[in-house]
Amino acid sequence: MTLTLETANLENSLITPLGGKLINRVKNLDPKDFAHLPTLELSERNYADLELIATGVYSPLTGFVGSKDHASIVENLRLANGLPWSIPITLGVSSEAAKTLTGQILLNYRNAPVGLLEVSEQYTPDKQEEALKVYRTTDEKHPGVAALLEQGEVNLAGDITLFEISRGDYPEHHHTPLETREQFAKKGWKTVVAFQTRNPIHRAHEYLHKVALETIDGLFLNPLVGSTKSDDVPAATRVKAYEVLLEGYYPASRVLFGVYPAAMRYAGPREAVLHAISRRNYGCTHFIVGRDHAGVGTYYGTYDAQEIFDTYSKEELGIEIIKFEHTFYCRTCGSLVSSRTCPHDSSHHLVLSGTKVREKLTAGEELPVEFTRKEVAEVLRAAYLEART
Repeated sequence: MTLTLETANLENSLITPLGGKLINRVKNLDPKDFAHLPTLELSERNYADLELIATGVYSPLTGFVGSKDHASIVENLRLANGLPWSIPITLGVSSEAAKTLTGQILLNYRNAPVGLLEVSEQYTPDKQEEALKVYRTTDEKHPGVAALLEQGEVNLAGDITLFEISRGDYPEHHHTPLETREQFAKKGWKTVVAFQTRNPIHRAHEYLHKVALETIDGLFLNPLVGSTKSDDVPAATRVKAYEVLLEGYYPASRVLFGVYPAAMRYAGPREAVLHAISRRNYGCTHFIVGRDHAGVGTYYGTYDAQEIFDTYSKEELGIEIIKFEHTFYCRTCGSLVSSRTCPHDSSHHLVLSGTKVREKLTAGEELPVEFTRKEVAEVLRAAYLEART
């Protein structure tokens, strides 16, 4: 589908994108016309950001952020113009490379031209301050901090152009915000709840989805498939698990499944805000935030990712946050419950951490049916057995 200014301003959009306009920086240009320009090879994370900016997922950004926006985001969780924004979207290069990267430059990914950057500014951020305020730590063992520090010391800012939308490894599930908005409108959904995870789907997730669907028209299942930690379950396995679950346990007319091509930053509360804004731009009216959203290790409190939304008014954020407490299976209740609905102590509960699930899969053990559907468990078990051989 070709993005146009006319179709980008659909009258039947559920809610306006952040900033009031769905950004479109995709232009069908011939890369050969720019072969004379200085070039920059993008990392996987950089390319993901390029596509998310270009297709409007990161509206109102039109490029990698400049120093004023960077400082405001780090200090105030807002762009310089006051709009909510929580994580600087930056393109870092070495100081030596920065000397040659001025004006218009050609962006390459995997040694192929993918877009352009109009360099409007170069600046050197304080990475220690950024790490401390965005990730709440300067510990280099934190994967988000490590990725930040690995970037070059100079940030390039400016508007971008993407030559073509890449549908990646999941073309049938890869939808731009324009496309999701059109599908929501076609389905007649007035309200849409989005769900994000980097972990395999399990029964507690399913419970949250179906509770939300009791009062909301449609569900946008939007798992992250960009780069993650090496010990996270691979995206291909997670997508397959979703596919088998959707086939047998969800009403097809009430669900849209689409991948979120962002890289994982593990920024906990701040990343929860970025995820919510992204889903608003996809056209969703509600967003589920559960326990330790986008967290890693013990860097964040259990419900910090819910509390951060108190920073903004409901009107300026523009998407309603549905806050769920920790959900688990209670053997005595015989159902999925939370601390709000279950009177029994933890000895009655079946709770498996992501680490414990990976340990069981690595050991070839079966996952309890109370924790995940047997079809999903089989997908996970098969993937781990294949990885071991």
